Amino acid sequence: MKMRQGHTILMAMFVALPSLLFAQHKYVGANACKACHLTPKSGAAFTIWQQSAHAKALAALASPAALEIAKKKGIADPAKDAACVKCHDTAFGVAAAQLAPTFKPGEGVGCEACHGPGSDYKTMQVMKDVKAGKVKAESVGLVIPDEKTCVKCHNSESPTFKSFNFAEYSKKIAHPTPKL
Repeated sequence: MKMRQGHTILMAMFVALPSLLFAQHKYVGANACKACHLTPKSGAAFTIWQQSAHAKALAALASPAALEIAKKKGIADPAKDAACVKCHDTAFGVAAAQLAPTFKPGEGVGCEACHGPGSDYKTMQVMKDVKAGKVKAESVGLVIPDEKTCVKCHNSESPTFKSFNFAEYSKKIAHPTPKL
C-alpha cells in the first residue's frame, strides 16, 4: 500500500509539474495599473487611457452605428459576439485560470491588451528592474507594443477598417514612460 501511495504522489507531481514550470502571467485589470500610472509625475497613462477610444471600445459595440454594422453582418448583438468582442475587451476568450481576482471583464481595451498580462510586472521593483536591464520584459509578461501588436485588431477583419498608420495612431494613445 505504501508503494502505491508513493506512486500516486509521484504521478500527481508529474502531472502538476508543467503548470508549475510554465505558469502563465495573469491579467490583473487596468485598475491594478492605476496606482503607479495615474499622476502626471508618473506619466498619467491611466488618465490618458480613460479618455481614449480604447477605454470606450466595448461600449462602442452598443452604439447605433455598431448595431447597424452588426445587423448587416448577421450579428444580433456585437457586444456579445466573439468576432467583435475579441478586439473590444481585454482578455476576452482567455481561460479563467489566466485571470487574477482583480480582473474585471468589460474594461474595454485596457493596459494589458497592449502590454500583456500584468501579474508579474505590476510592482514598482519589477518595472525598475526591467528598465535597468536586470529583468527581460518578456520574462515577466511585459509587451513593448509595436505595430504588430496593433494590427492584431486594426486590420481588414474589422468592418470599420479603412487603413492603419502606426506612426500617426500611436501618437493618439502615447503615454510617457514614468521615471522610476
